[in-house]
Parts: sequence; C-alpha cells; structure tokens
Amino acid sequence: MRNILLVIFVIFAATPLLQAQESKYHLLPVRVVDGDTLPYIKLSPVEVFDFRIMKTQREVRRNNKLIYNVKRVYPWAKLAGQKLVEYETVLSQIESDREKRQIMKEIEKQIQDEYGGELRKLTISQGKILIKLVDRETGNTSYDLVQDFRGMFVAFFYQSFARIFGYNLKVNYEPEGEDRNIEVIVRMIENGVI
Repeated sequence: MRNILLVIFVIFAATPLLQAQESKYHLLPVRVVDGDTLPYIKLSPVEVFDFRIMKTQREVRRNNKLIYNVKRVYPWAKLAGQKLVEYETVLSQIESDREKRQIMKEIEKQIQDEYGGELRKLTISQGKILIKLVDRETGNTSYDLVQDFRGMFVAFFYQSFARIFGYNLKVNYEPEGEDRNIEVIVRMIENGVI
C-alpha cells in the first residue's frame, strides 16, 4: 500500500514536468488539392494603389496640389451624400408639392447659413473636384440634384451661372477615365494611407 501511494505521489508530482515542451511549430489548417496537402492561410485584403511615378518636379507639384484639393473637399462630398439621404427621407414623407417646396427653401437656407461661408473659400479647382465627388457620393450629377429638389428652371439658372465661372454641374465622375487619380486619392483617404 505504501508503494502504491509512493507511485501515485510521484506521478502527481512529476505531472507538470511530464508536460510537452512548448513547440516552436504552429499547426495550420490545410486543404487537399489534387492529392497534394497545402497549408490554408487567410490573409486580410490588401489594396494596391496605382499612382503613376512623377518624372518632373512640375508633375510632383501638380500631384501634391491635387492630393491637397481632394483632401480638402472630400469631407464636403461625404457630407453632401449624407445630407441627401437625410433630406430624401424627410421629403418622401411629405405629399404636398407646396409643402415640399417650402421645406426645400428652408433646407437651402439652413445649408447656406451653416456651410455657405466655408464653401465660398474653395478655389475654382477645388469646386470642380467637389462637383465630381458629389456625383461619386450621391450617384447623381449636381445638376440632377438641383433639378430634383428645386426644379428645372432653378437647375438651368444654376448651370448658367456656374458656366460663367468655369464650372459644369452636369459633369459625370469617371473613376476609370479622367478622374482616375482622384479615385486613387479618395481610396487612399478612405483606407487611412494619406
């Protein structure tokens, strides 16, 4: 009996010492493909940005200015997209055209009071980028938005006035075409790269 107790005591005392050594290898999930066992590792997605390499100092300055301008107006475009969704829900609940026009005038006055001063400080090139980014965020050109909310006459008036200053409210955003660099910069902003 004494021998059995001694053996049990030795087993319990030695148990921590008998545990396996810490392995320097890690087990991975595997997949069998055509009879071959391959490790299966999930990687987080990575986005590759395709900025063109600038060859001259002038191109570098133009690119830096474009980055600055997009960073300056992108929050305004995001805000426009959010406000559009907010106003569409408010206006969809109203059935009377007269009441809709009145609310739209109030909304326009509110936007003018709240954001008008800051928007007036934008340069012409920043304004052009903002018009394109509003199209990107909302899926509608600025002209279409004005026409939907304020009517065809007001949209025509705004377009005529904008053309005097070099803007075009009917311009579409082309992420694969002429606006490719803007799209790359926006994606870099969204991913926190710049």
